[in-house]
Amino acid sequence: MGILDNLALGFETAFTPVNLLFCLIGVALGTAVGVLPGIGPTATMALLLPITFGFEPATSLIMLAGIYYGAQYGGSTTAILINLPGESSAAVTAIDGHQMAKQGRAGTALATAALGSFFAGTVATVFVALLATPLADLALNFGPAEFFSLIVLGLIASITLASGSTLKALAMIVLGLALGTVGQDLVSGSPRFTFGQRELDGGLDFVSLAVGLFGVAEILRNLEGDLTRSVMVKKVKNLWLTMADFRRVRMPVLRGTALGSALGVLPGAGHVLASFMSYSVEKKASKTPQEFGKGAIEGVAGPESANNAAAQTAFIPLLTLGLPGNAVMALLAGALLIQGIVPGPDVINNEPELFWGLIVSFWIGNLFLVMLNLPLIGLWVKMLTIPYRVLFPAIIAFAAIGTFSINRNPFDVYAIAFFAVLGYVLIKLGCEPAPLLLGFVLGPLLETYLRRTLTISQGDATVFLTRPLSATLLALAVVAFLIAVLPSVRRKREAVFEDED
Repeated sequence: MGILDNLALGFETAFTPVNLLFCLIGVALGTAVGVLPGIGPTATMALLLPITFGFEPATSLIMLAGIYYGAQYGGSTTAILINLPGESSAAVTAIDGHQMAKQGRAGTALATAALGSFFAGTVATVFVALLATPLADLALNFGPAEFFSLIVLGLIASITLASGSTLKALAMIVLGLALGTVGQDLVSGSPRFTFGQRELDGGLDFVSLAVGLFGVAEILRNLEGDLTRSVMVKKVKNLWLTMADFRRVRMPVLRGTALGSALGVLPGAGHVLASFMSYSVEKKASKTPQEFGKGAIEGVAGPESANNAAAQTAFIPLLTLGLPGNAVMALLAGALLIQGIVPGPDVINNEPELFWGLIVSFWIGNLFLVMLNLPLIGLWVKMLTIPYRVLFPAIIAFAAIGTFSINRNPFDVYAIAFFAVLGYVLIKLGCEPAPLLLGFVLGPLLETYLRRTLTISQGDATVFLTRPLSATLLALAVVAFLIAVLPSVRRKREAVFEDED
């Protein structure tokens, strides 16, 4: 099938009434959690995983994906209006966007963010469609040794691009890999690390781990802070751009789209790095760099385009190689596994309706977001006044009921509590939970490919080095790790994420 036939299949899947409805629900929820600081798409997707169990695979993925890139839009609203980014990637947008709002140009800033994001999302969707098939075909030629080395590279690269301490990120990867081994042995079927608990024979429940580690732990962390918010801008006017504004944002949007599309495929917080790098590029390219930080429209257009393009292309490693690059992609991989689908190159051949329907839904979702964000800006502003003490009890109750409903096992609810406490402790210790989730999702695959390779080679471990592609991937993993521990690189990486905070 050619690209046009594939896209036609995608439109047929995405334009069914139920998928259109859940795409709209997903982007609306994404916008809402982007607007409400302290929740975020990762926690929201984790909390909603239980209800996706009863959906068709395409429907659940379309909704969850909509939450992810919808949050990129919503985060810019609070960044501009109250100088409080709802999403980490919107931190750069707040620099000039809030200054524009203080100058009475909030409508222009919001329109710039929405239109730049729509253009970037559209272009990045085309990029995903064009690149997906060749990469998936390449991955089909991989053997077990190559897949093992690829997963090792992905895990090491996620450490390189993670915030905070490299040692702590590595420890989280190892802990995730260890948790992934709980349950029955892949070959013998004997229980491992179950401590006599029959509920653990099938392994730790992914939904319980995700809900506790990201959803409930994040709520516990937020309860420590100041939960009151004040909205500076009560009424937003002039939600469009003048011709002069269009001329100023044209090149920043194009550069941001290109930069975000490239960086989005990298493991880690690619969308955050893309927005920061775009801001730096625009400041250097500008003829009036002194305006940056004082309300430069380019400082909104470039980063917003970059982070939304990156949010789309982040799906490429997951859909083509089965390699989630960040916590959100790991959650989507978990959603696929719940549906009995193993992420990777076989998805494009075995589940073409899901694959191409998801890609087409990106464009539909971005169109929905433009329709939602600008006309309903008053609603998003009002949402900022909802007390957090009203939100969090309902969120926890919803998560517990949803998780219990999957297996009807009280142990899964206890597991939520355990992982919530674990996640909270890790946050207090300065450990990022995202690498743990990546290790947990990829751990069983890593073990499968390792044991399969050693079985084929009759225990000869040098096979990982004698196969050229496997050796190349492992060499790249070593280089990535050495880069991560270099003092100069570590300082620059930590400086970026400190600025984000």
